[in-house]
Amino acid sequence: MQQDIQNDGVELGEQDRKPPKKAKNEVVEWLKAIVIALILVALIRWLLFKPFIVDGPSMQPNFHTGERLIVNEILYDIRAPHRGEVIVFHVPSEGKDFIKRVIAVAGDTVKVEGDTVLVNGKPVNETYIQGAMDTSHKAGQLYNDKDFPNSAFPDGKVPEGHIFVMGDNRSDSTDSRMIGYVPLGDIVGRADLIFWPVKDVHLIKH
Repeated sequence: MQQDIQNDGVELGEQDRKPPKKAKNEVVEWLKAIVIALILVALIRWLLFKPFIVDGPSMQPNFHTGERLIVNEILYDIRAPHRGEVIVFHVPSEGKDFIKRVIAVAGDTVKVEGDTVLVNGKPVNETYIQGAMDTSHKAGQLYNDKDFPNSAFPDGKVPEGHIFVMGDNRSDSTDSRMIGYVPLGDIVGRADLIFWPVKDVHLIKH
């Protein structure tokens, strides 16, 4: 009887010692997995995508102050910007980043007269601001009061390595009509997703 009790005690002791070792290994593996996941998320975030906060009215009615966007930083390493895309770019003279819409690309000729935007002599169908323009017209007003070319930038042809951009809120936007053509090297990326506030979450149409 005594021997049986001792044997049972030894067996229980071995069983008690094994689980903690196994549990410890599992914890270590989980920690490794979490660290690797965090590193991958950080790399994806900083190398491929960048958050951006909209500040100011220049892209209304489509973007509003306080909205948070995901900017695709790798797309324009693969190809050049297309007309109609919403981009974020550096403005060295302002010391900050702007968000605007690409209206014309290298080689295009641009002319802006009131609410008519011509690229290579053809009117641009700007469905993304049509509602806002219609509202202004019903009130007997133009939606845009800043034309191009102008005295500051008399050449309407977009040079190589540059694009022409404008804000959707045409009468309240500092864009290529005032700062000139944007060098491709100053582009941060394309705005692809509004992720905050939650009620406004959606992919951005280009």
